[in-house]
Amino acid sequence: MFGRNKTSADSDVTSEPSVDLDKGTTTTPGLTPKKGRPTPTRKEREAARRKPLVPVDRKAAKRESRDEARKQRVEQREAFARGDEKALPPRDKGPVKGFIRDYVDSRRNFGEILLPLMLVVLVLTILPNRMLQMIAFFLVWFVVVLGIIDATLMVRRIKAQIRERFHTEPPRGTASYAVMRAFQLRAGRRPGPRVKRGDSI
Repeated sequence: MFGRNKTSADSDVTSEPSVDLDKGTTTTPGLTPKKGRPTPTRKEREAARRKPLVPVDRKAAKRESRDEARKQRVEQREAFARGDEKALPPRDKGPVKGFIRDYVDSRRNFGEILLPLMLVVLVLTILPNRMLQMIAFFLVWFVVVLGIIDATLMVRRIKAQIRERFHTEPPRGTASYAVMRAFQLRAGRRPGPRVKRGDSI
């Protein structure tokens, strides 16, 4: 009876927590002391490595964003000028529209000389020579008539080629699409020409 009480008393004494005077903390024998903070989880470590949502230097971030947008616009314009299918607007997409452009670009069109001729007439109107002004005026109208006849024949050939090659009716707006391109200077056509004059289509 007395022996059991002594053992119980000893165990009470040994399990009594001790005080660390240097650190001011209480430790219990047989137990691992806790750390000052819990170990960060994987998500917490990944979140710490991420960039902040709000950049520290906002001016630099805005400048970088503008540069990136400018670069994308330049690349978009270059791809459109090359005739890259992904960069084309809906009105220029498709193999039929590509064939129309190639057909127009492969031939010499009377409409191409209309704009340069108009500039010549504008210069001649400044000169006091009435005869030259009349000649230039009638020359412009002559070229306009030839351009209309040439464009009409061209559109008929294009529609016939579309039916023969693609086995479908020409899409709506084929005539205006071809004529507008035929009356533009070759250097100013967009998308840019993919074929040279005289190439077989």
